[in-house]
Amino acid sequence: MKEHRVVVTGLGAVTPIGIGWTEFWDGLKAGKNGVSGVTHFDPSDFPSRMAAEVKNFHPEDWMDLKSAARMDRFAQFSMAASVMAMEDAGLTSHPFDPKRAGVIIGSGIGGSETIEKGYAQLQAKGPRSLNPFFVSKILINMAACLVSIRFGLKGPLSSPSVACSTGANALGDAFRILQRGNVDIMLAGASEACITPLAYGGFCATRSMSRRNDCPEKASRPFDGRRDGFVMGEGAGVAILERLDHAMRRGARIYAEVVGYGNASDAFHLTAPAPDGDGMASAMMAALDDAHVKPPAVGYINAHGTSTVLNDRVESAAIIKVFGEDSRRLKISSIKSMVGHLMSASGAVEFIATVLSVSTGILPPTINYEERDPDCPLDYVTRGAEKADLEVALTNSFGFGGGNVCLAVKRFWR
Repeated sequence: MKEHRVVVTGLGAVTPIGIGWTEFWDGLKAGKNGVSGVTHFDPSDFPSRMAAEVKNFHPEDWMDLKSAARMDRFAQFSMAASVMAMEDAGLTSHPFDPKRAGVIIGSGIGGSETIEKGYAQLQAKGPRSLNPFFVSKILINMAACLVSIRFGLKGPLSSPSVACSTGANALGDAFRILQRGNVDIMLAGASEACITPLAYGGFCATRSMSRRNDCPEKASRPFDGRRDGFVMGEGAGVAILERLDHAMRRGARIYAEVVGYGNASDAFHLTAPAPDGDGMASAMMAALDDAHVKPPAVGYINAHGTSTVLNDRVESAAIIKVFGEDSRRLKISSIKSMVGHLMSASGAVEFIATVLSVSTGILPPTINYEERDPDCPLDYVTRGAEKADLEVALTNSFGFGGGNVCLAVKRFWR
């Protein structure tokens, strides 16, 4: 079977450091910090009291208020990112076959805000008080369904939920569908908005979140020797992936080419990564094999880099396992230092950052890196954004339950 080349033609992002890919990218290059004290609820009784919240998000900028009222915040984010991506790709003004265009948008938790408010209302006023849109607002698949309805996309439709690797899974699955030639266009990504008391408190209970409450802007510090946990974020990332021949026929702007997808399970633990990094290494090797790329050709890795002690150590070890001596010359950064951990949306937003690194030759920094950890001995980009002659980059996403995903992105050549 012929494998079709797949390219990126549109980007949309809702993040704690900017809405829209240009504002997001400018923030990354500048080392902008999106972490501050929690404002979505009173965090006084919580052991962690900081988050990377999306600021100045107005759903009416992207949809009518009636539609917005029928969506949870996570679905509003995904709709906004999808509108941006479709406009960026020129698909809102260019005809295409709707039966050959699909949507894969995932989420890890879905409508947590609606669930928590709905339960409180049930307890206070009884079942007859519940909103008739309660169920449709909480369902994870509604992010994808609403986008499909908005743009009339009648091709494949799905909504993966694989914890923190969800966004990367969505993009990888979309890549496969296009590679096989089943469709012309796929809109793919993920969304999360779980900075709510129950969800936030639940993650606090796992003891994986930073407690650096006295200095929240310094709390997310991937690979740093004094890191103490991740900082929860929220947002959405959506990309338009397209078969190259289709993109060329319509004269689309092409950011980069997607060339590899690796997916492997640790089969080890509910929350902890396998200590030998075997699943992470397997995902990276699978992406390289899929891309027909040898390790020396890779110049940059956009790391999962959560700022937890164990994850950063194991990811570093997995990179060394895959790249050997070549790992010493690799440039590595984690944008979670700036945007926090966007949970299921992290892989999609980090994919966008990786695409922009490949297309511009600029590597975003890992901020807050102050003290070397001997268990993290690689070349992390820590002194501001760097320029690089970049041909191939990888982006890693690893999730609770042992899901490991790696995507390979290449500079586009005709």
